[in-house]
Amino acid sequence: MKLASYVRDGVASFGRLDERGLCDVPTAWPDGPPTLLDALEAGEQALARIARLGPPADKWLSPDDVQLLAPIPAPRKVIGLAGNYVKHLRESNLAKGLSDAPAVDTTPRPFLMPASAVAATGQEIAWPRFSRQIDYEVELVVVIGSRCKEVAPEQAWACIAGYTIANDVSARSTTFADGRSRRPWDEFYDWLHGKWGDGFCPMGPVLVTADEIGDPAALTLSLTVNGELRQQASASQMIFDCGQIVSFVSHLMTLLPGDVIATGTPEGVGMSTGTYLRGGDVITCRIDRIGELTNRLSDPPGDFYAPCKRGG
Repeated sequence: MKLASYVRDGVASFGRLDERGLCDVPTAWPDGPPTLLDALEAGEQALARIARLGPPADKWLSPDDVQLLAPIPAPRKVIGLAGNYVKHLRESNLAKGLSDAPAVDTTPRPFLMPASAVAATGQEIAWPRFSRQIDYEVELVVVIGSRCKEVAPEQAWACIAGYTIANDVSARSTTFADGRSRRPWDEFYDWLHGKWGDGFCPMGPVLVTADEIGDPAALTLSLTVNGELRQQASASQMIFDCGQIVSFVSHLMTLLPGDVIATGTPEGVGMSTGTYLRGGDVITCRIDRIGELTNRLSDPPGDFYAPCKRGG
């Protein structure tokens, strides 16, 4: 089942998408959940009823008549995973100490992002004032469907409601590093700050439920910039699969319905070749059975942020 969040006639709503169009859930089920997050919180019975909803033929909506939002427009938690593909680690010169069996002798490296980083397909990504180098990263996203705490990997699969796509946009440079006294951990924090820009984590276009996806390792991810292929890989190349990731994160924090976890990017990012994004570039992320996520990067700002300096 494909589920989408959107704005229709100025009102936020959500619906089920199939070949007939959009079944607007609040219209077809007036006493039901008003948002997709509410539907996830209501549990499997609510999702099963949504799958059975069928309005009259003249009540189906055209996807062209709505403005898509991210499937979960304001997640409680947005979690990213750093370095989950071996080839990406190697192209980034971060593979030092990586063994031939990293899933056995290392652990996932999750990090948090603010909800303000979430954007929708079609939304322009604003070039932030704190970086001159902007990069792209296509990622498969896990959407949590039920509360989970300290679950084993084999149990974690049952906690996954479905999947969507993310572009983990990354600022590879920080203007506030210029002229700064060096301190331990500067490089790490500069990297972390580069993940927090407004709209830096577009997601969508839809959430596809786990039963329809089946084994996410069979999915192919790709990314193009202005139509030029930059990234392409199989999700089977992930060091840690989705069950292992959810299990690990659930031992660090309680995961709740609607929380999202971006599972890492494969090789081919701009940082590896110095081919960063330019103002006006159109980035399209594709994943089998989920669809396409397309965003345009705005032109760079006229001036950049320089803290602790006059006018900064």
